[in-house]
Amino acid sequence: MISFLIILFLILGIILGVSFDVFRIKNLLKNAQMKANYYIESSDRDVNEKYHDIINDDKSEIDQYHDNADDEIDTQQYENETRKQRLDQHENFLNQTKQHLITTANELKERQTKQNEYSSKIDNVLDNAHDLLNKRQELLEKISKTNFAEAKQQVLDETNLKLKRESDIEVKYQLAENKVSANKKANSLLIEAIQRGARDEPKTHIERNVVLPSSDMKAKLIGKEEQHIRLIQSLTGTDLIFDDDNSLLLHIVTHDAFRREIVRMTIDNLMISRKFTNNNIEYQVNVATQRVHAGLRETGENVVKSLKIGLMHPDLMKIIGKLKFRTSYGQNVLYHSIEVAQITGVLAAELGLNVKLAKRSGLLHDIGKAIDHEVDGTHVELGVKLTKAFNEDDIVINSIASHHGDVDPIDPISILVATADSMSGARPGARSESIEEYVTRLRNLENIANQHAGVKDSYAIQAGREIRIIVNPEMLNDDKSKSLTRHVRDQIQDELTYPGNIKVTTIRSLKAVQYVGKRKKQFK
Repeated sequence: MISFLIILFLILGIILGVSFDVFRIKNLLKNAQMKANYYIESSDRDVNEKYHDIINDDKSEIDQYHDNADDEIDTQQYENETRKQRLDQHENFLNQTKQHLITTANELKERQTKQNEYSSKIDNVLDNAHDLLNKRQELLEKISKTNFAEAKQQVLDETNLKLKRESDIEVKYQLAENKVSANKKANSLLIEAIQRGARDEPKTHIERNVVLPSSDMKAKLIGKEEQHIRLIQSLTGTDLIFDDDNSLLLHIVTHDAFRREIVRMTIDNLMISRKFTNNNIEYQVNVATQRVHAGLRETGENVVKSLKIGLMHPDLMKIIGKLKFRTSYGQNVLYHSIEVAQITGVLAAELGLNVKLAKRSGLLHDIGKAIDHEVDGTHVELGVKLTKAFNEDDIVINSIASHHGDVDPIDPISILVATADSMSGARPGARSESIEEYVTRLRNLENIANQHAGVKDSYAIQAGREIRIIVNPEMLNDDKSKSLTRHVRDQIQDELTYPGNIKVTTIRSLKAVQYVGKRKKQFK
């Protein structure tokens, strides 16, 4: 019984649970349906609102489009009317142009007709004129008894003769005018060339002395038992002597300016480093030597570049740099060569010659002086050999060989180089020399003249650029005086070294004086 009740309760519980679940599910379904209906109604309202909004927007756009379309149609109609008016105007213009062209064509036809008439008349006149000319020529030939070709040739011969006479007169006048003004023009050209040439440069790289800053530096430079200064002398091949009056003044004794510059630079570097040891002295000598050698190439390159004379062999440019350490009568040979190059270039430009070749010849004319103290031979001979070795132009070589008159010039440029060389060396202030050298040169000139027989006296004037010889007129006649002048000139050329030219003048003057007194009358 109890089991039955339990089963019954279980069945009732199950039935009640199922009923409760069914009821709950129904409620859920009802709520879900209500929410669904609400969502459907809400969606319908949104759709309707959006539909009406879209319809309103489209209607507004359609209305705006219609308005724009109407405006555009109106604008196009206005433009079409304007185009039509322009086309009508253009058509009227074309019609007027056509009418004008038709009128012009008619006028041209009339003018062509008249021109043809005039042309036929001109042809008739020309034919008549030709006939008249032929008749005239026949009449002239008959009267003159000669034909037209002979008469024409006679007129041409007479005209040519007349023109030749006028040309000869004009040429003669121009030659006379040029002879008169040649010196004036030449002087003006030379003055302009000098003014446009190089300026005087300070005489650098010829300093023979070094001033030490203090006695301590002097003692360090000399070293113990003079070992430092002796080392410098042996390495550089120079003599270093302190001045007796000024103990800090050191004289660099050598004839080689290149070595002198190495010593000067070495001592300056030692003073800066303040290390007076044998190793440092050798090091500074090597450094100074390398710097001086490098400076030679750089100097030569700068000179060639500044003169714009084209490419040049590097070794030849280095030799040009050596001229920086050479002087002639106090004039730096490098500056002298640059000045000669510039003066030669100016003269060549005025004469229409090759300016670049003229400058190159002027720069290299004294190149032999860079090595004449190292190799036997004159600077002219050495310069010719150098330029031949470096394949320089024949005009350059001839300019070197002829600038002192050793050979004849083969080109006007060679003459210009010799002229520029004389101008650069002879102009005031270009060269200088000591009083002793100056007096010695004057005495040598006078001694050469005085040693010849028949010379009464001699005077060197104009700083040794002229020597005047007074001869005894009773011992030497005019011919012997001329011969004496030539002998003195040749002897000066062979025995003396001088800048520029020296004028030799011989003076022979004979004075005969007699006195006449009043005679006394004799009385018998």
